[in-house]
Amino acid sequence: MNGQTADFTIEHLGPCRFPSPMREGRFIAERERLLYHSRFEDIQPYIIAGEEPPSLELAGPRERIFFDPATIACGIVTCGGLCPGINDVIRAITLSLHHHYGIKKIYGFRYGYEGLVKRYGHAPLELTPDVVSAIGEQGGTVLASSRGPQDPAEMVDYLAELGVGILFAIGGDGTLKGAGAIAAEARRRGHTLSVIGIPKTIDNDISYVQKTFGFETAVAEAHRAIYAAHTEAIGARNGVGLVKLMGRDSGFIAAYASLIDSQVNFCLLPEVPFTLDGLLRCLDERLQRRGHAVIVAAEGAGQELFAATEGRDASGNAKLGDIGTFLRDAIKGHFSGRGIECNIKYIDPSYIIRSQPANPHDSVLCLLLGQNAVHAGMSGCTDMVVGFWNHQFTHVPIALATSKRKKVDPEGWLWGSVIASTGQPRAML
Repeated sequence: MNGQTADFTIEHLGPCRFPSPMREGRFIAERERLLYHSRFEDIQPYIIAGEEPPSLELAGPRERIFFDPATIACGIVTCGGLCPGINDVIRAITLSLHHHYGIKKIYGFRYGYEGLVKRYGHAPLELTPDVVSAIGEQGGTVLASSRGPQDPAEMVDYLAELGVGILFAIGGDGTLKGAGAIAAEARRRGHTLSVIGIPKTIDNDISYVQKTFGFETAVAEAHRAIYAAHTEAIGARNGVGLVKLMGRDSGFIAAYASLIDSQVNFCLLPEVPFTLDGLLRCLDERLQRRGHAVIVAAEGAGQELFAATEGRDASGNAKLGDIGTFLRDAIKGHFSGRGIECNIKYIDPSYIIRSQPANPHDSVLCLLLGQNAVHAGMSGCTDMVVGFWNHQFTHVPIALATSKRKKVDPEGWLWGSVIASTGQPRAML
């Protein structure tokens, strides 16, 4: 991600004419910004040229707000796959709207963007502090979810009919692009609507966002599967534990989970190509030397080993080959063909992981993301995502956040740390 070419400008609906009803806490001044770069050598060229280095708008409550809390309703929608912490974000938004700003009408739209299309007949759930009081203890989303695009014109029609002034969209890349389309349709009509995205991706692959909620819970739960795979592997002759984890395009979960306890011997990511022959050769060497091995594969790893797949899923993503079962069968065939005993145990914990409630650290992140989303919406920001960068909360334009996937850098510190921990070759070709 190159901050030199990024436009961090946030769209605002207009001047803030109303005093904030918040009485406690620190207000953020409009001039307060966060440097994009954190290393001096990255900032130095701007200093030499007498230019202002790239910076992001800081999130947080403003002293004056755009919307009159007495006149608007707000809406929350959740889209895409499940992820630990969605209910925590719904709860945080609802409580902040109610207690910080006195918003009385909060709609929870059901079944993703389908809930914003009136003809589907999904009656919205009215969210109150009582309704959301204990939902953080549950996994999933109380609003349910769906995938697939809907017509922005129909969605804006329904939002206008309900008097919704701020829409909070909780979702990943596809959801955020849909939120951007809703904001664009409202802009085209001259309709006053704030659209605020809260990045939900268990893969942690949203650009210009340091960390997304649910990621830490996913890594912790992935470690449980790796522990089981390691236990099975050391308990058998030539034991191999194979774990498939989430990560279509970005292998952050697999990479971080592989660093826990140093139990993983081979970590396979979408960002780092490998050949089957190269992996099997290294696995042979490992079993001869130690008698067991643990392999962690992100779901998008090794797609070059499959014939080109056709079609896309409901979110518009290219369909993937199943790297987990492919490697399981290939490893079995490799050793059985040579008359060598190999005991392989395959674990795919994906649905178990993504349906978990958030752990305490993720719950805190969810709370702060939700509150900062509310502050952004009430101050009249739109077409933006609440981000987290250099350990502070920021505002990021949706177009920038969805411009490309954030990926593990094969030349960066994270992958270097994984190589040092696993002992695997940098290239298995």
